[in-house]
Amino acid sequence: MGKAESATGIALEVSDVSGQKVFSVSNAPAVNTVGELIHEMLGKMNLPRNDSGGAPLIYQARLEREGRHLHASERIGDALESHDRLTLQPNIDAGLA
Repeated sequence: MGKAESATGIALEVSDVSGQKVFSVSNAPAVNTVGELIHEMLGKMNLPRNDSGGAPLIYQARLEREGRHLHASERIGDALESHDRLTLQPNIDAGLA
């Protein structure tokens, strides 16, 4: 982290699970949570909020640098570094009827 990112914000790249929608975020507030970022990006990326049956989708952010899913409550400034890439993935509950 070469600059004062926690004071201003962090530059990120966010994509959908297919990789077809990729957005650059130039100044994600370091004090915001990952959940707040996901909520904001769903609208900007025009991702579906409901599955084909009408049930609400819950999205997770996967941090490519570490190969893990971030918790919605994690602070952007604590969990992310400048130019990290996140992939938004809907949480799929297989086998539920």
